[in-house]
Amino acid sequence: MVVRQYAVIGLGRFGTSIARRLHEAGQEVLGIDINEERVNDAEQYVTEAVIADATEKKSLVSLEVDTFDCVIVAIGDDLQTNILTAMLLKELGVKKTIAKALGRRHGILLEKVGVDWVIYPERDMGERVANQLLSPNMLNYIELSKNYNIEEIVIPKHMEGKTLRELDIRAKYNLSVIALLRDGEIIVTPPVDQEFEKEDLLVMIGHRDDLAKFSSL
Repeated sequence: MVVRQYAVIGLGRFGTSIARRLHEAGQEVLGIDINEERVNDAEQYVTEAVIADATEKKSLVSLEVDTFDCVIVAIGDDLQTNILTAMLLKELGVKKTIAKALGRRHGILLEKVGVDWVIYPERDMGERVANQLLSPNMLNYIELSKNYNIEEIVIPKHMEGKTLRELDIRAKYNLSVIALLRDGEIIVTPPVDQEFEKEDLLVMIGHRDDLAKFSSL
């Protein structure tokens, strides 16, 4: 496993959830917040947690954030602090910066600053809930672009006991099956003679409209 170094600036619920997941995955995570209570609460979820003002360049320099593989600006309660921190990170030459946006206008400003990936937690969660309501067989997804996703979809009942060759999913539905999840195990690029069983999960890639149609079968 490749271990990378991440810094998460802003240890509220959003920042802490990111830090904890990265740390659980065996990555090195530095948590940064100006609030001592938040830092103390997050200590158990990160490799190291420090109290620092991310809007002060000298603080970021002393923490050597420019040496990290990725820095996440998870500050969500102060627009000015969020943007200023992102600007300083780009000025220091951080390899990859991710920043939380409070809205579309805020996101545009972050993009102009040069942030590599702007995320909209509330919008994304809203879309995720809506997608799962519209496609109940779709359990999870990764948005690759505006039109293409990777999704986990429960195998439709009428496909149980059939093989990939028989179903010809690529030709009939314009989708590709890139993995099969069964009883906690993963079969990457399942063979054409792979027979599907009840409750199998298909990891599929394709246009979101095609995926939506398939998940509603």
